[in-house]
Amino acid sequence: MRSTLITGLAAVSIAALTACSPGTTESPDAAAPKASGSVDLSSFKGKTITYLYFTDGPDEAATRGLLKEFETKTGGKVDLQIVPFADLQQSLQARLSGGNAPDVARLADLAPFRDDLMDLSGVVGKDYTNEFLAGPAAAVKDGDKIIAVPNDLTMNGPFVNVDLFKKAGVAIPTKWTWDEMVADAKKVQAANKTEAGIAIDKSGHRLSTILSQFGTTMVGKDMTNTLDVTKATKAIDSLLTLIKDGTIPKDFWIESGSKYKGANEIFLAQQAPIYISGNWQVGQFAKSAKFAWQAVPNACSERCGGFPGGKYTVGLSQSKEPQMAAALVQFLNSKESQARMDAESMWLPTRNDLSESKGVTYPSHQADMEVFAADVAETPADTYDAVASPAFGPSATVFVEEFAKAVAGQQDAATTAKNLKAGIDKVIADSK
Repeated sequence: MRSTLITGLAAVSIAALTACSPGTTESPDAAAPKASGSVDLSSFKGKTITYLYFTDGPDEAATRGLLKEFETKTGGKVDLQIVPFADLQQSLQARLSGGNAPDVARLADLAPFRDDLMDLSGVVGKDYTNEFLAGPAAAVKDGDKIIAVPNDLTMNGPFVNVDLFKKAGVAIPTKWTWDEMVADAKKVQAANKTEAGIAIDKSGHRLSTILSQFGTTMVGKDMTNTLDVTKATKAIDSLLTLIKDGTIPKDFWIESGSKYKGANEIFLAQQAPIYISGNWQVGQFAKSAKFAWQAVPNACSERCGGFPGGKYTVGLSQSKEPQMAAALVQFLNSKESQARMDAESMWLPTRNDLSESKGVTYPSHQADMEVFAADVAETPADTYDAVASPAFGPSATVFVEEFAKAVAGQQDAATTAKNLKAGIDKVIADSK
């Protein structure tokens, strides 16, 4: 997956940017940008819009660079307002309630804000989502409306400590089954006397990777409960067995209760030779790891692949400059902009033209990023339906809570799966 990174000015398709006078904020329909001919980008000169943003690290510099290009091209200004990810949802909800919404935002979850998002289709065109991978694109449609653009794709998957594997005389896998991964983890753990063999983030999203590999997901299209209790029981039982025998660290799951916690510190301390996380760690490990490491394919059980996630760029319907806001959303997700952003930030692209035979050339760790990109194609379609569902986030919380009870010895795998099924039913019922 290689191409030359385009570092020149990222072009906005003027034919696709259609004009009208900026609307008021009386209603979502009033604020939506309308199509009425080619927009003159110079019409944004002297105007300012706000972009509410959270950063994963190296993406901040890349984002500022792209915003500067947009400002140069339009003569307008973009006020980048960065908030911690943990505060994003509360901050945006407060601003929406107070009539002080940003014009554009970066979101990880569309569900809480669907009624507040601008319909971009009048600017980008009804067929715009065809430019993006089908899985991520499905989440941004609301009937005939396009309420967001998939900005980056994440893929869960494992990293291995190459030094520890070599010391143990275990080959780095190019493909492996779940049972082979477990066997390798135990061999490398024993040879190096590490605290654990496998570390995995305390996250319902990360646990969903294992569910998928054992053949099931929690939720599907139209707010449906898709959990196969028998398959979920097998997946949960496998994890609990690894916790009981010390392959996965029990204390890590007990100490922080049901709250999210990353296991990257265990991996960086070289106390687990395998770490199940995702591609967003590549940039961090490139700076922080004091040992040789690499990404490897997800293990296969009933099926292969990982579990997807991602972020979205949206316009807010309260925007007083909806045309400029929509133009920025499209600009940030052009082929040229994504190529630059992905390369500098170690992101996976969402565009078809960057995900095919020629894609993004990364400044380092190209092979690791290509491992994650290859697993995108291996990941089942129903996982994209799952993560796009408004019920996924609350269901993931239920999963962590029920799994934490099992780790604490309060219930077995079968009971955990049944409780999870019931919890998902309640999440769906409460959402209606």
